[in-house]
Amino acid sequence: MSSRETERPVMNATRARQGRWGRPVFWVLLFGTLLAALGMFAAWSWKSADEGPAGTGQETVDGRGYGAPEPPPPNPQTP
Repeated sequence: MSSRETERPVMNATRARQGRWGRPVFWVLLFGTLLAALGMFAAWSWKSADEGPAGTGQETVDGRGYGAPEPPPPNPQTP
């Protein structure tokens, strides 16, 4: 055996499978998140001017309770 083989530290399988956490990983995650947010904002602003189908908040109403007839006047109560 050479001295080079005996100097290597022994590492278990779980530790060997874990990646390193450092500054390069942080910057990749940060810029990836920022680019995803920028892409979502760009898509929203691009499509925000489009008119979609009329929803319940966009219907026009004449102000009379959705076309219902006027209620009758109240009857005065006789003593």
